[in-house]
Amino acid sequence: MEYQMPNPTRIEVNCTTGEVLEIELTDAEVAELAVQAEEAAVRKAEEDAAREAQASAKASAQAKLVALGLSSEEIAAITNN
Repeated sequence: MEYQMPNPTRIEVNCTTGEVLEIELTDAEVAELAVQAEEAAVRKAEEDAAREAQASAKASAQAKLVALGLSSEEIAAITNN
């Protein structure tokens, strides 16, 4: 016989009566949580990649300004850093 772990639970509190219920999530709710977690991971990866691309572009632009002979103070003045 194979043991199957129970689904995670959620807590519901009735603020009027103070009753606290621990309710097992349905298979559909667990599946939806998995989908939401995957979507969040994809969004985070996209945001991280965009931040990295922006940082790379900024570093490249600053290097080009240095190559043109601008000082770090001049670069900071025109880039609001």
